[in-house]
Amino acid sequence: MPTEIQNNKKIDIKENYILSLSQQLILLLLKDNTTGKNLIWATDNYEKYGKGYSKNDYMEIQYITGKNGNIIKPRVEKSKEEQQLRIQQKAEVFTPAWICNKQNNLIDNQWFGKENIFNTEEEKFWITNKNKIEFPKKKEKKWKDYIKLNRLEISCGEAPYLTSRYDSTTRKYIPPEDRIGLLDRKLRIINEHTKQKNTWIKYAIQAVKSIYGYDWQGDNVFLARENVLFTVVEFFEQKFNETIKLIDMVKFAKIISWNIFQMDGLKGVIPDSCREETIIREDLFNQTTEIIKCLGCKKNDIHKHNGIYCKVMDWKERKIVRFIDLISNAIQSNVVKPKKKNRK
Repeated sequence: MPTEIQNNKKIDIKENYILSLSQQLILLLLKDNTTGKNLIWATDNYEKYGKGYSKNDYMEIQYITGKNGNIIKPRVEKSKEEQQLRIQQKAEVFTPAWICNKQNNLIDNQWFGKENIFNTEEEKFWITNKNKIEFPKKKEKKWKDYIKLNRLEISCGEAPYLTSRYDSTTRKYIPPEDRIGLLDRKLRIINEHTKQKNTWIKYAIQAVKSIYGYDWQGDNVFLARENVLFTVVEFFEQKFNETIKLIDMVKFAKIISWNIFQMDGLKGVIPDSCREETIIREDLFNQTTEIIKCLGCKKNDIHKHNGIYCKVMDWKERKIVRFIDLISNAIQSNVVKPKKKNRK
């Protein structure tokens, strides 16, 4: 029988619930570490709610809690009209869980050197491998190595490739033991190799530090952050049958606020932050005005934008870096340099 995906839990994590746990927690999920301010809406889908909901407005806590606590919803909870509008505006189409599983399996097949590690694929579902995951002995790859593997989901939406709390196309909740996301797999491994809560937290922190994702629209970034955070919570509660401590949730939220970020993926900057500059020149006879467009936008050069370049945390080096610099460094490290000829 295929994996039975349950539908007895709500997939939408209510912002009022997060606020009831801790104001600090929800503020961290709203924070943009590049600007030091909050995420921006970056969509006009919310303008109907009035002041504070325009696409360039910041997502403040009062706009998503209290009487406004049901404004942000996962895509499957949005109306058909809203879904179609977002498809037209930003080509927002979410991927079914079974396709995410197939693609994530391809990554693991290569790393492990064999197939059907976490599950066996069927037509549009999967059968979870209930046995403890075995690691390649000859290649000296250990479970701790798998936890540290860096993974990035581009244009992540609600992060279905990182965590599959629910199928983003069918509204069905997926229990932790049957999830197929990149973070889900790491947490499963941690469940299998740890017994003490403090050890579990230690390696779960490493796992969360290793996964990244970005999206243009602020509500998607916020929802993705919620999903990553509560994935950790749900795996912990399944493992230890008790509620995770708030202090630990805050630790994870601080990491998530760095790793799941808002960005124009084509430019590497905060959405709509590139600008035109007006230069006024005066001499004895007249005054001239010159409008200078963003050079990066004009030449389609990711390194020459005048917008706000997005920053992420390099956890290994413990320093803040520009995302585009990570891309450049990765490209340079993979370039095969010609060997120097020995001079006689």
